[in-house]
Amino acid sequence: MSRNHEVTTQQDLLDEQGELREPGWSRKQVQRYDRAAIKAPAWRIKEWDYYIVMGEGFGVAFTISDLGYIGLQSVSLLLFDENGNWSHTESVLNALPMGRIKLPSDSSEGSTRYGDKRLKLRFDVYKEKGVRRIRCDFKRFNGDKDLSCDILLKQPEMDSMVIATPWDEKHAFYYNQKINCMRAAGSVEYDGKVYLFNPKQDLGTLDWGRGVWTYDNTWYWGSGNTIVNGKPFGFNIGYGFGNTSAATENVIFYDGKAHKLDDVEFHIPENSYMDKWIFTSSDGRFEMEFQPVMDRCACMDFKVIISDQHQVFGKMSGKAILDDGTVIEIKDVLCFAEKVHNKY
Repeated sequence: MSRNHEVTTQQDLLDEQGELREPGWSRKQVQRYDRAAIKAPAWRIKEWDYYIVMGEGFGVAFTISDLGYIGLQSVSLLLFDENGNWSHTESVLNALPMGRIKLPSDSSEGSTRYGDKRLKLRFDVYKEKGVRRIRCDFKRFNGDKDLSCDILLKQPEMDSMVIATPWDEKHAFYYNQKINCMRAAGSVEYDGKVYLFNPKQDLGTLDWGRGVWTYDNTWYWGSGNTIVNGKPFGFNIGYGFGNTSAATENVIFYDGKAHKLDDVEFHIPENSYMDKWIFTSSDGRFEMEFQPVMDRCACMDFKVIISDQHQVFGKMSGKAILDDGTVIEIKDVLCFAEKVHNKY
């Protein structure tokens, strides 16, 4: 069954009962998110901005989030080398933020900020310039080693993937945007080394999420970007985010345009996350093999709050088919795919 209902009407995301007006996907944020329109308790509201930027042999990821009864502010540095791969993630937890972090209601403007004695993290959107800026200063990021960065992501007029997904539980919904293929410039400094992004080949992605989640969830998400025939190519694949009968979030991006897919299935090896994965699609338009090189796993168990995460980085190879039938072949594109189980 095709799951391609595209929302094109400018409207409020939620109706007077706090339910989604029109489940489906869109190329931009045509539905307006308003935290005040949510009917669920504040401790159930989840809001975050997550950026991941990949360079040649390295990557960096940033999260500012308000998850209701906990805030999670996080930075990850990823190093990929023939002699071995390395990653470090450092997080700051905040009790009961309940909206105090004040994440913007629209991804296309404003600032997302967090600051304390150790971490200063800021995401700014310069809409008129088509640019996003990430700035970070993390004291004692790893032992006594600090991390700092200043990154620019170029965002010209381009499609994104926006999904409005209900859950079967009353007042529960997920409103999410993925912006792939933003050309990256700037640098990351850590342990006496400076890592430079090259906008000719390096690309970043935004994961912007707002909503009311059910308590126990397992999701699957994969994302990657590269340059094919001189043009940016990317993909967003995933499921487990509620009732996707109206639309999935599976999309191919090429040269600024989104090409909608139906279902994509993750075939994860039972023995080890580091064995080869296979991706298949119901419409035959996304068929890939994925060879892991690093499992960035994290597990938190606070009894009521549990998170078991496997964000696996590896090399993707295979074919994707655009709406007009054009076949895009990729080989050994460094990207990630993940399985995450949360109770929160």
